[in-house]
Amino acid sequence: MKHIDQLISRYPALSSCKKDIEGAAAALIQSFEKGGKLLVAGNGGSAADSDHITGELLKSFVKKRRPSADFIESLKKIDSETGAYLSDKLEGSLPAIALTNNSALMTASLNDVDGNVLFAQQVNGYGKKDDVFLGISTSGNSKDIVYATVVAKAKGLFTIALTGRDGGKLKPLADLSIVVPENETFKIQELHLPVYHALCLEVEEHFWKDER
Repeated sequence: MKHIDQLISRYPALSSCKKDIEGAAAALIQSFEKGGKLLVAGNGGSAADSDHITGELLKSFVKKRRPSADFIESLKKIDSETGAYLSDKLEGSLPAIALTNNSALMTASLNDVDGNVLFAQQVNGYGKKDDVFLGISTSGNSKDIVYATVVAKAKGLFTIALTGRDGGKLKPLADLSIVVPENETFKIQELHLPVYHALCLEVEEHFWKDER
C-alpha cells in the first residue's frame, strides 16, 4: 500500500503500527466493496478528527472522483438542466457517518439516560453487518467509545480503535487497534491525523485508481 509506505517514510515512529494501519485500510475497502459504511466517533479533538475523516470519504480527497456514467445519465433523464449541472458538480462518495453531530439525540441521551451511551445508541440504530466502527480515543479508555465498540461488535460490525499510550481497554476489545507510540494527548493526536489521512488515501486509491 503505497500511501502507507509513504506515511512510514515521513513518520518512522509509526513503523510499529504499519501492519495494523494496513489491516484497517483493508477492512475499510472490504466494507465499502460489500456496501457497508463507516461509523466513526471520538471526543474533543477526536470528535473533530471524526468529522475530518468523513469529509475525506464523502467527497474528493486528492482525486477528482467523477460520478459513474450510468449515474450521470440517470440524473439527466430526471431533469436535463439540473442533471447536467449536478453531473459537473457531484463527486464520487463513500458512505461515512460521524456520530458526533446529532445534537438532538445526544442531548436527549445526556438528559434522559446516560451521556456515555450517546455513541452506542447511534451504533445501535445505524450499524449493520459489513459496516465498520472506528473509535478514536487517545487513552483507549473513553467510556462512550468503549460502549459503542461493544455494541458494534454485538451487531457484527468490524471494529477499529485509534489510540495511543498502551491502547487502554480498547486495544484488546477492538478487532484491530492502531496504537500510536506517544503518551501525551496532543502528541497522540498529532500522529492520528497522518494515520487517518493515509487510510483515506488508500481507500480512495482503490476505488478511483484510474483518476487523478
